Amino acid sequence: MNWLNSEAFTLFGQHIKWSDMIGNVVGLIALALGWRRSIWTWPAQFLSGLVLFGAFATAHLSGSAGKQIVVMLVASWGFWQWNRGRQQAQDGSIAVRFATWRERGALLAGAVLGTLAVGGLFTLYPSLSWDPWPDAYIFVGTIVAMYAQARGMVEFWFAWLLVDLVGVPLNFANGFAFSGFVYVIYGALVLWGLRDWWLRSRDARPALEGAPA
Repeated sequence: MNWLNSEAFTLFGQHIKWSDMIGNVVGLIALALGWRRSIWTWPAQFLSGLVLFGAFATAHLSGSAGKQIVVMLVASWGFWQWNRGRQQAQDGSIAVRFATWRERGALLAGAVLGTLAVGGLFTLYPSLSWDPWPDAYIFVGTIVAMYAQARGMVEFWFAWLLVDLVGVPLNFANGFAFSGFVYVIYGALVLWGLRDWWLRSRDARPALEGAPA
């Protein structure tokens, strides 16, 4: 861990740590694999979470470090979900769809209530995080995004965009410059991935009875 948390190089006056760089590069690969609907997105997310856990834990960012533990747990569950449902689409790939309005409401309610709960916990115990509300927002937002991804919901891309809006400035402020740079790239991948899943979800809709295929 001493080697992983040592400085790799300096970029634009920002000190880049090995753990920050490696963890986020693997995370970037995981996002690209998710775009391609490859089941290997989940092992990649697990590895990214493992490396970043060490990075954030040594920086005393308990919220971000705890998030990585949850990331690893959800990645294991997501792998099981996708492995179980990989034959749902007609071409044998992972089936994707838009969430129902009820599911969207549940995701939004979970995000709001979860952020309030985790942010309140961080506020009561400042040692857990020196920046409680943004940390809580990213913590819960990541869980919501990964849950939606595991269920094959197109909305998971929107959740990642919302996480990015806070994740970029927070990572720069906390000294994890590479995370900040990578989050910008995440934004571009998320937009491309959103378009791909959106189109595939439309293609997957069943034709109406009596309508031409």
